[in-house]
Amino acid sequence: MQRQFLVSILATLALCAADPTATTRAVDPARSKAQFSIQHIFVDRVVGTVAVRSGTVELPPGSAVPTSVTAELDPSRIHTDEPDRDASLESPDYFDVKAFPTWSFASTRIVKTGPQTFEMDGTLTMHGVANAEQFAVTIGGTRAEPTYHATATIDRHAFGMKGSRLDPVIGNTADVTLDVALK
Repeated sequence: MQRQFLVSILATLALCAADPTATTRAVDPARSKAQFSIQHIFVDRVVGTVAVRSGTVELPPGSAVPTSVTAELDPSRIHTDEPDRDASLESPDYFDVKAFPTWSFASTRIVKTGPQTFEMDGTLTMHGVANAEQFAVTIGGTRAEPTYHATATIDRHAFGMKGSRLDPVIGNTADVTLDVALK
């Protein structure tokens, strides 16, 4: 009897947590981009992009602050304006894109911090390693067609990359920026 009561409470909580009136919108890869910037002793900072493959944003009625976010990026489409560097980043020394062809993110907590801002915690998986990361997000666009500008700083070593002989001249943290538009 007590177990049945507990199961009933958990089921009720699960139904309350899911908002049946929320709308799930797809990320528009053609109008979205992911960018990174990292210190490099030879060129000051290296800036690159990674293609956004897909994603979803779940929006409650009348709000541009999502309740849930997912994203997938394609590391085989890294671009830093230097083909040799791109090939090195795609190699087993760094991102090993043949073994790990997708980077993914799934939100775990979203907290509104202002009229057009929120913090988003989630799990970022790169190079086969999942880590908790936090993004500061600013909302742009309109309520009907919101856009998002998200920033974070991540520790590249936390994702288990081997690196190369040049590893000591590359910064430990990378600044990450995502500009996201919805379909």
